[in-house]
Amino acid sequence: MLQEVLGAALAAGAAGLVYLGAAARVVKQYERGVVLRLGRLRGEARAPGFTLVVPAVDRMHKVNMQIVTMPVPAQEGITRDNVTVRVDAVVYFRVVDATAAVINVEDYRFAVSQMAQTSLRSIIGKSELDDLLSNREKLNEGLELMIDSPAVGWGVQIDRVEIKDVSLPESMKRSMARQAEADRERRARIINADAELQASKKLAEAAEQMSDQPAALQLRLLQTVVAVAAEKNSTLVLPFPVELLRFLEKAQQQTTVPAAPTTPSVSPPAPPAVRERPPAPPRTLPDGEPAPPAAQPHPPAPRHEPPAASTELDR
Repeated sequence: MLQEVLGAALAAGAAGLVYLGAAARVVKQYERGVVLRLGRLRGEARAPGFTLVVPAVDRMHKVNMQIVTMPVPAQEGITRDNVTVRVDAVVYFRVVDATAAVINVEDYRFAVSQMAQTSLRSIIGKSELDDLLSNREKLNEGLELMIDSPAVGWGVQIDRVEIKDVSLPESMKRSMARQAEADRERRARIINADAELQASKKLAEAAEQMSDQPAALQLRLLQTVVAVAAEKNSTLVLPFPVELLRFLEKAQQQTTVPAAPTTPSVSPPAPPAVRERPPAPPRTLPDGEPAPPAAQPHPPAPRHEPPAASTELDR
């Protein structure tokens, strides 16, 4: 009789141990346990620690309450200003209601991923290229709001959404590089023009000061000569001021120069005078008739010399 009682007690103890092992559950600190009994929700989510469920009747779903970092695959789209871009992002979210994450959605991770991709495509189509490149904070806020709106019913809270990278076509990169280069060149020219304007004003003031003190111009000239000579050049070009020439001219006019002795001028001899013969009287014949005029000598006939042979022909 005693042996039967001991055997039954041992059997009951063994059965209790087996039941305890099958019913025992441990929920970690960063998890919550949602218990479904025969398919129906059983109370609130279980807190972290040791808990028991009915074996073969209850089923516990553990939900991670940590922040999840989910990369969004790169999405290719056309911006509002008709530029093809490829954008990828990352989403930070966590579960705030374990019961809703299990009951209201089949797989909250997959649902958040698909919603992030759809929202990212929508943001690309509504934005311009300049906004994607320089105004990402505003786009991140809009993307976070678009994902968080449906995720509230899933027991998920979107903490942050960041656009990681924006890939542009090579032709667009070259165009933007040329635009940036032209902008920098424009600013450089403006700065140079402003510097020239300020320098011209300072030079005008310096010219006014030097006009009052002519010696300042000579000192400035000597300083320039010293600065040029310091470079050890083989050739030195020294400008000669016009004011110095005028000063020397005035000094020459003020000084008196003694008169030099004069020498008698000798006139050249006059050419000998040519005497003209008087015309001969007319001759008369014995009969009283006038004689015919004397025959004038004929000028010598020009000599015709054969033309000299051409030098070019000889060559």
